[in-house]
Amino acid sequence: MYEIVRKKDLNPTVSLMEIKAPLVAKKALPGQFIILRVDDAGERIPLTVADYDREKGTITIIYQIVGGTTERLHHLNEGDCLHDFVGPLGKATKTEGLKKVAVVGGGVGCAIAYPVAKALHEHGCEVHTIAGFRTKDLVILEDEFKAVSDKFILTTDDGSAGEKNVVTVPLQRLLDAGEEYDEVITIGPLIMMKFVCKLTKEYNVKTIASMNPIMIDGTGMCGGCRLTVGGKTKFACVDGPEFDGHEIDFDEAMARGTTYKEFEGHAREEACNLFNQEVK
Repeated sequence: MYEIVRKKDLNPTVSLMEIKAPLVAKKALPGQFIILRVDDAGERIPLTVADYDREKGTITIIYQIVGGTTERLHHLNEGDCLHDFVGPLGKATKTEGLKKVAVVGGGVGCAIAYPVAKALHEHGCEVHTIAGFRTKDLVILEDEFKAVSDKFILTTDDGSAGEKNVVTVPLQRLLDAGEEYDEVITIGPLIMMKFVCKLTKEYNVKTIASMNPIMIDGTGMCGGCRLTVGGKTKFACVDGPEFDGHEIDFDEAMARGTTYKEFEGHAREEACNLFNQEVK
């Protein structure tokens, strides 16, 4: 069993948990993910490794409440245990040889962008971070990003924090100002990553996108996380989760990503009703 040693709400729908998992923490690297089950009857869900502490033997995960499983997860507290916690899975972010990188995160995807920015910073890379959110109340990890970024730009759709813009606007501003990046790494909603990649392609800047599609077993056997990259089928769990952003078929990925949206909503509603009945 995997004990929850710390829990913290980051905003109304996003929370952080630190999980005791020494074997996973021993080998985890930025860009990788885990798959967990809340209980023995639960579904398997993938969550990115947001941070790790090898000495304490812990893995930090950050999740957004979107379906039944994340609703159940959110009702656990410090001292409770998860049934399964498997990882690290996927390929780690490649940081070797990079001297200057722009990291572009959006929404809860910033939970994935942060360990990447942190690893790059620790390797001596110059890091420019752009983090975008819908509104001030949804901003997460602002101080953490500032600590590992040579430049940090915060944007919100409504202008309630940082500058009122989508992330591509400051990115284009930096590129137009002559900033030359070895890579741009983008992590967030598919539509955001699509337009980041569309922009960087115009400037001929290599761009890596972190994909988090529907995933079940995490071994490449089920085929649930398949993507089309460069006209070929790839599996995010074993070939990724990071791919050349200029070769990803984002329209296909977005279409597949909405397949179970209605089911997720019903599952979350059922989970909420179940917990409400237990409270009564």
